[in-house]
Amino acid sequence: MTRTALPWLLALMAATSHAEVRLAEVFGEHMVLQRDRPLRLWGRATPGQTLTVAFAGRQARAAVAADGRWQVQFPPLPAGGPHRLSVQGDGSLQLDDVLIGDVWLLGGQSNMEWPLLPTDTGPQEVASPQNPQLRQLRVPLRASLRPEAEIAPAPWVVGEPGRVADFSAIGYHFARRLQAVQGVPIGLLNTAWGGSMLETWVRREAALQDPELAPTVRALPADATALTAALREKVQDRVARWQPGLPVPATEAAGWSAAEDLDGRWPLLQAPGLWEGQGLADLDGIVWLRRRIELSAAQAAGAAELHLAKVDDCDEVWVNGQRVGGQCGYDQLRRYAVPAGVLRTGANWIAVRVTDTGGGGGIHGDAAALRLDTAAGSVPLAGAWRARVEQITVAPQPTANDAPTLAHNGLIAPLHGLSVRGVLWYQGESNVWRAEAYAGTFQRLIQDWRMQFGDPTLPFLFVQLAAFLPLADNQPGAGGWPELREAQAAALALPHTGLATAIDVGDANDIHPRNKRALGERLAGLALRELGLRRAPAGGPRLVGHEIRDGAVVLKLADTAGGLRPARAGEPLRGFLLAGADRRWHPADARIDGDRVVLRCAAVPQPAAARYAWVNNPSEANAVGGDGLPLPPLRTDRWPLESAGRTYTP
Repeated sequence: MTRTALPWLLALMAATSHAEVRLAEVFGEHMVLQRDRPLRLWGRATPGQTLTVAFAGRQARAAVAADGRWQVQFPPLPAGGPHRLSVQGDGSLQLDDVLIGDVWLLGGQSNMEWPLLPTDTGPQEVASPQNPQLRQLRVPLRASLRPEAEIAPAPWVVGEPGRVADFSAIGYHFARRLQAVQGVPIGLLNTAWGGSMLETWVRREAALQDPELAPTVRALPADATALTAALREKVQDRVARWQPGLPVPATEAAGWSAAEDLDGRWPLLQAPGLWEGQGLADLDGIVWLRRRIELSAAQAAGAAELHLAKVDDCDEVWVNGQRVGGQCGYDQLRRYAVPAGVLRTGANWIAVRVTDTGGGGGIHGDAAALRLDTAAGSVPLAGAWRARVEQITVAPQPTANDAPTLAHNGLIAPLHGLSVRGVLWYQGESNVWRAEAYAGTFQRLIQDWRMQFGDPTLPFLFVQLAAFLPLADNQPGAGGWPELREAQAAALALPHTGLATAIDVGDANDIHPRNKRALGERLAGLALRELGLRRAPAGGPRLVGHEIRDGAVVLKLADTAGGLRPARAGEPLRGFLLAGADRRWHPADARIDGDRVVLRCAAVPQPAAARYAWVNNPSEANAVGGDGLPLPPLRTDRWPLESAGRTYTP
């Protein structure tokens, strides 16, 4: 070694031996820490030193271990603040404006993630006076093959006018309701990830104990590069089977907008309908959809307007080879002007190049919004379209649904050691296909999260899936959505759980109901009941028994808050079904008898079972308790479900 190199090496050794004193990333200025629980803080610093940690008038000392980690614990503190937190060692740090209050962990899919601003009352809420004792930490989304020690850096945001736009809408309304009653600071830890499946939130150790998940978890590659390669190969194989004989990816796509019959060998996709449910599961990338239509001379004359419902995520559109438009935004209606002279008498071709950046892909929404409006009337476009994959995109880093445990590893594992008051959960849309299996996995997740957060009575409050999908597609007594709702409700068998149903606030054409206030306040009612601050039940009426007599089914209900009634006075009760031994479901006439509902149906003279709100979109079901809370879906039978036997498959 040369003499000139020695000073450089000594300087490097000195720099690496004195690590900066720091706290874990979950701790930051403006944060809220859980009141009335032992308060644990941790971080990293130079090994071997002793730190002095001061907070809220108290001090504690922490020895830094050989791996650079340190932790300290303060006794429980009451609600209050703002406080200053300081850590002194060979370096120092200071955090101001730290509050002590209640911390609620938010988890699930996009409906929990959904920000306040684009809700039905969002603009007014954002501009209204706020409570600065409401804060949110939006945990940055990160999936990981192994449990992470840290979340990615992110700030705690104070709930001030103009700054709450990106707060979880459900979390915001939940917190405002609780603050009105409790008057204490509330912190929201928002970990929700749009489109995420239940299995990705399961802890690795718990997944290894599940015979359905363990093989996949054990087989996970060691690094992101290997995972990306494996995912690409899986999707390529799937696409090759879906469009046999056509190359993947394609190289001649430049001509696919042309006005000619070039798609005779292309497979079919139904539109509206996302392609993930039509043989192209997990496909992100670019897919072309083409449709040939025949027009009369009157229809071809003059200008027209092309409606493509909604496209997830971006589109470029051609009519007879002429580009007529394109835009991005999975929730935006597409409407494009077709200039006069573009349409022809006879054969016409519409070509749509769809780019999907994640989650669902394709044309979706209301079938009536998929049409060509001409001077001589509308031409419906819903139905079969020719389709072909141009490009497959696989993210260079893992995403939540690449495998079980990945979201937990990146978002929940780094929070171990933190005290929270409870969990708010809204998830399940991504598990509808395997609804029956959801029940057991969900209950095991609740129990395992309680163990991780060191609280066997941790409140776990969740939203039951909202009404969704066209009413015209409802099949009485059938569907994956009612089965998933039942699987969610099964978790009520665990103590300290609560269900807020959303069957009355959905949207047939949008999986994201915009009325998040009702759901946040329903969850708040459940929390207040759990915390002993509300005497009345807060989950709506519930079935406690039934009997069959004299050609009728009598449902016995509890928690009706003064009696069952229709949501609007004077309306008949709707949404009840009866079936005989043939298991064919028919609408039933419902009569209220105190806390009982008597069901009859002329088409079912000898009923064997009853169901309520048992369709994908139960928005027409209208039974509520005296407090206005909806009666959640129910059934009296235990006949096999459509989703029986379907489990997670990689």
